[in-house]
Amino acid sequence: MKVQLSNGQSIPIEMHKVRIVQKTTLPPIRQRLRAIEEGGYNTFLLRTRDLFIDMLTDSGTNAMSDNQLAAMMVSDDAYAGGESYYKLLDAVKDVLGFEYCLPVHQGRAAEHLLGKIMIKKDGVVPMNYHFTTTKAHFEMAYGKVLEIYCDDALETSSTNPFKGNLDLDKFRKVIDEYGADRVSFVRMEATTNLIGGQPFSMSNLRGVQQIAEKHGIPVVIDCSLISENAYFIQQREAEYANTSIADIVREMMSYADLIYLSGRKSTCVRGGLIATKHENYFEQLKAWLPVYEGFITYGGMSSKEIEAMTVGLREMVDPDVASSSADLIEYFVNEMVKRGIPAVTPPGGLAGHVDAMKFLPHIPQTQYPAGALAAALYLVSGVRSMERGTISMDRDAAGNDVPSDIELCRMAVPRRVYTMSHIAYVVDRLDWLYRNRQLVGGLEFYSEPPVLRFFTGKLKPLDNWGSRLADAFAAEFGENF
Repeated sequence: MKVQLSNGQSIPIEMHKVRIVQKTTLPPIRQRLRAIEEGGYNTFLLRTRDLFIDMLTDSGTNAMSDNQLAAMMVSDDAYAGGESYYKLLDAVKDVLGFEYCLPVHQGRAAEHLLGKIMIKKDGVVPMNYHFTTTKAHFEMAYGKVLEIYCDDALETSSTNPFKGNLDLDKFRKVIDEYGADRVSFVRMEATTNLIGGQPFSMSNLRGVQQIAEKHGIPVVIDCSLISENAYFIQQREAEYANTSIADIVREMMSYADLIYLSGRKSTCVRGGLIATKHENYFEQLKAWLPVYEGFITYGGMSSKEIEAMTVGLREMVDPDVASSSADLIEYFVNEMVKRGIPAVTPPGGLAGHVDAMKFLPHIPQTQYPAGALAAALYLVSGVRSMERGTISMDRDAAGNDVPSDIELCRMAVPRRVYTMSHIAYVVDRLDWLYRNRQLVGGLEFYSEPPVLRFFTGKLKPLDNWGSRLADAFAAEFGENF
């Protein structure tokens, strides 16, 4: 929630009380240098003991509510037919409006199952933007992902409130070019992770559904950040200014044939689900679920997580919950902009993002500027962010890098975990780094897996720039910070 102070300033205020805390530490600069070297300049390979503020992701790192924790204590651990599943099913009907639901252990498990039943061989999947695991699963199922975002979606400095919109004219052209029969489905991601957590509008989703229905094409929504997308619709789409988050979510769901989500985000639980209005999709998925996930009433999740997800689904449409991360991200982005840091605007869901090519214009994409920025930020702050750029793209069939459309350093803001003082610290260290950006150099791989290399690949700094950056930081702040 945002409140206005007597001096006219608007700030995000936490609509919760902190009852349980987890201790953190600020490792000194030399410890951080050793840690990033041992981790191959890949922030995924850092250990918690070497972190101060963990902004790698909001997936599975959000704070759960007291009611979620309480619900976990009354779960039904039955292997089959557990009552916890039926509570989840009721919540899916009430909040999302779908008759059929299957739990899965997380979002990418849902993508794998969708690939099994919905991807047509040599078919295409148009979408407002891909996510890393989405593209991997759909291509492994012999589908082709088509990015049909609007022309200004990749402009990192923008006033467009809905850069996550799908270009309707491009959608029509895809249908004309490939034929409706080859379009497996159209996918909308709420919000678009890889281009800065940017939302789509209700009018755009409605337009997508109308075109799809005309041609018999299913509409699939990745609902991992659905409550935040609904909040942005309420705040930015005039027609919905006086509509509740709950009603906005229900209308969004009415335009979908099937949805899936990583519960680790909006519902603050380590799990996921698939929901649909169509019995035929449900029956097809039900056949494969026990093969890859577990029985249909637990789907790879613990019953405790299912109980917590049930509560989380209902809580996510509370306006104070839906806005908790988005408002703090807005404050974060605005503070970066004030200091001239090239943040992605307008603020989106999930994270504060920095345009690494503008931050480090001297580093070519072949030397992974977003990865270099994430490593450099950790070095000068103890803050773990992550790369969303060329490292997050897999190589082509010839072994060549595929340059990312944009190079982003992503600083996730988990729900109800960090405060304004944490954000102020991150902004200060980014500001110092930006003023000393000439000390940061590029990276090159020395250990690289064949797929999703950003998770476990290892890199080294060209010309040993990490040590020089650490020396410059220590000279100004001392060895203990």
